[in-house]
Amino acid sequence: MKLLTMFMLPLSIFGHSLVESESTDNKFIFDTFQDPKRDTFLWETFPDDFLWGAATASYQIEGAWDADGKGPSIWDTFSHEGGRVYQNQTGDEACSSYNKLKRDIEMLQELGVKSYRFSLSWPRILPDGTAKSFNKAGVNYYKRLLDALVRAGIEPMVTLYHWDLPQDLQDIGGWENEMMVSYFSDYADICFREFGNRVKLWITFNEQIIFTTHGYEIGSHAPGLKHSGYGAYRAGHTTIKAHAQAWHIYDQKYRNKQHGKVSAVFQSSWFEPKTNSLGDKLAAKRAPEVVLGWFAHPILVDGDYPAVMKEYVANASRLQGLTTSRLPEFTESEKKMIAGTYDFLGLNHYTTTYVSHKARAQPRVASFDLDFDMELSQDEAWPKAASSWLKVVPWGLRRLLGWIKENYGDVPIYITENGMSQSGMDTNDELRIKYYQSYINEMLKAHLIDGVNVKGYFAWSLMDNFEWAEGYSEKFGLYEVDFDDPKRPRTPRDSARAYAEIIQNNGFIHPGSKEKTEL
Repeated sequence: MKLLTMFMLPLSIFGHSLVESESTDNKFIFDTFQDPKRDTFLWETFPDDFLWGAATASYQIEGAWDADGKGPSIWDTFSHEGGRVYQNQTGDEACSSYNKLKRDIEMLQELGVKSYRFSLSWPRILPDGTAKSFNKAGVNYYKRLLDALVRAGIEPMVTLYHWDLPQDLQDIGGWENEMMVSYFSDYADICFREFGNRVKLWITFNEQIIFTTHGYEIGSHAPGLKHSGYGAYRAGHTTIKAHAQAWHIYDQKYRNKQHGKVSAVFQSSWFEPKTNSLGDKLAAKRAPEVVLGWFAHPILVDGDYPAVMKEYVANASRLQGLTTSRLPEFTESEKKMIAGTYDFLGLNHYTTTYVSHKARAQPRVASFDLDFDMELSQDEAWPKAASSWLKVVPWGLRRLLGWIKENYGDVPIYITENGMSQSGMDTNDELRIKYYQSYINEMLKAHLIDGVNVKGYFAWSLMDNFEWAEGYSEKFGLYEVDFDDPKRPRTPRDSARAYAEIIQNNGFIHPGSKEKTEL
């Protein structure tokens, strides 16, 4: 074993010495998955420059919702309305990370990570969302955080937008208003200017598919709108152009001086056909083209939506008696502006789903969920997390990474989120340990065996946090946070120890050998 950073603390910091997990000394981690060609554990390590990290987001951890000049965000408004979030919980205090910077850095050092992915709060920096409302106190908070990371030898990966839009901008239509392209560009420019000398990895948007569908189509997330069949497409269209504009601003004004990289983070499950029928196979084939490709294809390929997406939305629109597709169109100049605006691919992945072909009865209701003749399901035999949508299916990650390589080429990939939830207060989280070991091992196979260009991995999440509409009922943290205690103490779970061991080994070293095994 070798230390990967001079700032790594001894693993005994977690209160007990390292022990080998029983599961990794076996051929398979899960009883559920024992296909010798698919599930056999690989004892190997990652390249020396592999970037290990942990991730958080501003509204989910910072608290201090109205401190030091911060303006309200759509999540402040949404959670304060009542009836929107589990037990009417809010992010007003969250993990109190705004006041616990020192402890958060200590946790990162205890894990031994090389990088910390966090997001900036737009309304903390620009309270009304516009450049004229520049808030020096908010900027200085992030400078203190970045300075502390630099001193600790931890590289920041900074997300510009992780869902907390300034409420004043939502009041003029939010992401359904294409003026957001201009406002986001101004915001990005300010962040590049203020923080770019400390940041080499930038993310414009986190999971556009989630905040557009849940916020503007379904209404389960802020701003809580139910513009079915239209809202997500319009909002998503704006975010793609906003991303491209921000990328070009960095490329033209800052890249030569700051030498950083900019991209977006996309969210996708893996999609497996439920049966061997041709219909299910075709449905599973188009699922990643729609879910991942909706935002990735314009940016990574040709500046436009995937052909299958355009075809299905146009057909559904015609069946509803519309003369034009509900999916907006990019102009030719916009396509040229969007295509190629990436320096890497950020991927958030948690689970796998089965896909069935399901033609809908006519006439159809206008809805993103009904546009693609697909029905999603999961196997009840798969291990379950606390989140209803999250089943543990490690092999799906390797298949998704292979799909990305096949469709987008040798793009550098960072796994920017991966993790699982539990409920209740318990630092003994054996299933989460198995989750991390198995998913990371599948990523290792994708890299070493399949040749996928995976550059780094960020566990979600550093600590328990405000899990959006689920409030504090679902806990993803490597560190447990006691939200009943005003001091918000953090306690390492067993998974923190296990993840630290993986980082220290830079992968998986067989307990019977100190040498790397041959692939």
